[in-house]
Amino acid sequence: MRIKKTLTSEHVLIDTGGLQLTVADLIGRRPRNNDFHPNRTGGFSIVQATYPGSVLEVQGKGFDIPAFRDEVEVRVQADVLRIAGRYPTGLFGWREGRIKLPLQDIIHTRQRGSRVDLWLRTGQAQMQRLALEMFTHDTAAALVQWLPLATPWPEPTAELVPVHAPHVPVAAPAAQVLWVSLASVVLVVGVVLTVLMIRRVY
Repeated sequence: MRIKKTLTSEHVLIDTGGLQLTVADLIGRRPRNNDFHPNRTGGFSIVQATYPGSVLEVQGKGFDIPAFRDEVEVRVQADVLRIAGRYPTGLFGWREGRIKLPLQDIIHTRQRGSRVDLWLRTGQAQMQRLALEMFTHDTAAALVQWLPLATPWPEPTAELVPVHAPHVPVAAPAAQVLWVSLASVVLVVGVVLTVLMIRRVY
């Protein structure tokens, strides 16, 4: 008897939350020998979660992160965050590549909608920042939850500067009305006195 339509290790399974796992990842099988890559960070690491995403920007020096284009695979493993995709090379060429970021070097995270910012410790004076677009709010939240060693990015707190109203003296309108009234009275009195004096003269 032959079983038909069975799943192979290369089949990809997707759950309702968007998590993608191959059958090989699901059963935790070790990779084949020809899967070796010179950038491997260590021994075999079981895949914990895989999400689609894209790289928005990289700021700062440290990890040599390729200039990925289009969609990338963001994979959380036991000790690293693996990002794989393609990037341009030369004038018209493209190359497949990946980068592994040790989870212990992801110091801070920040989620804003479907965007996730990661601050990486690199040994430089300033941390390197990697911005990822995870396409949905839930996927971004799930990725952040897989990074328990990272703490939320300390948002700059606004300094308590006293807010002053525009410099308009409150008594100015009343003073102006008073002066106008006095000037009117003086003018009227002056006119009356002038008329009386003219009548006396003539």
